[in-house]
Amino acid sequence: MYDTVLLPTDAGEGTELAIEHAITVAESHDADLHVLYVVDSDVYSSYTGDEYVHEFEGLETALEQEGEEAIAEIADRVREAGLEPETAVRRGSPHERILAYADEEDVDLLVMGSKDRPGEYRRLLGSVTERVVRLSSTPVTIVKTPVEDE
Repeated sequence: MYDTVLLPTDAGEGTELAIEHAITVAESHDADLHVLYVVDSDVYSSYTGDEYVHEFEGLETALEQEGEEAIAEIADRVREAGLEPETAVRRGSPHERILAYADEEDVDLLVMGSKDRPGEYRRLLGSVTERVVRLSSTPVTIVKTPVEDE
């Protein structure tokens, strides 16, 4: 049923259970698992560069490094499960790049994480997840990870 599964990540705490779910789905369907991180162009294009941000050259480089580290950690977990992941870092608008990647790689299922906060804090999905769900022609599974109110 699923030959290619895509797990987009933002390196946030709302992705923990999504990682586990994506691995389980890929294992059970003998599917390829792709892990994608998108460096959000809106974040680094709005930064003026007037203040110290990170030890790297600039915010864009820091965000790319964060993405590389996040997908490397996930890739290690995927390998521990006996699978060989495909990993990628892209730049641009996250929902647009996720949808484009899914089309380019002929993805059969997207597995996305979302924070599940107790109480009335947030009834909506994260904006990227919400946009992907609304615009995707590919099935999307949303896996909520409980997090505490801040």
